[in-house]
Amino acid sequence: MKSRPSESPVRNGKSRAGHPEDAGSHATLEPASDVLALPHTDWLRHELRVAGPAIQVAEFTAAAAGPGGIHWAYPDLDYEEDDRYLALVNPPDGSQGLRPAAARILARELREAVFQHQGKVRALAGVSRLCPLDLHALIPIPAEILDLGPDHKNAHAWLRAHWGVVMALRKIRLVAAGCKKLRGKKEQVTIEFWSADWTPWPAIAALRQRFPELIFSVTPDYEGG
Repeated sequence: MKSRPSESPVRNGKSRAGHPEDAGSHATLEPASDVLALPHTDWLRHELRVAGPAIQVAEFTAAAAGPGGIHWAYPDLDYEEDDRYLALVNPPDGSQGLRPAAARILARELREAVFQHQGKVRALAGVSRLCPLDLHALIPIPAEILDLGPDHKNAHAWLRAHWGVVMALRKIRLVAAGCKKLRGKKEQVTIEFWSADWTPWPAIAALRQRFPELIFSVTPDYEGG
């Protein structure tokens, strides 16, 4: 498990919020490499506490609610099916592969599963509000970035700059014990979530600017993953 600070650091020319100092247009963000992404995703548990005037807390919870998924476009599904087929016939690790007919069937089933899943995500967009902390609802990904697909380097660059993570948050739940009323008509809500490889500091910074009367406190649990 990697050791990380409890607040957003300044590293690689980035501010505490995680924004590149000269980010420019999202269409031209092309990092040489995603140094914060591990070969295998490291999911990290966090607790986000939001406190302040009751009205503003209610405004935040309303704005943050959404389906919790990202309706990416997948422009290269046919190519990805062929790549999966080749990997199944000739596994990269040198192990025995599947017979061509079986590999083609499995590769096609995997392609269809991705297609069906994204159809469900698109159907829920703008309708479902079951997720209490939907970053795409709070900080929407532009349509031209969604059209690139989730694996495109420019999509990763936009997500790093604006969210701080390149995947949607997971295992998001409102912690009932953390929902309490404070003095002076103030309230606090606590939301648990898991993020990929890193804490979404740019998103937290954007929320602090958007809701200046609220206090956002995020606690990473680097031992919980």
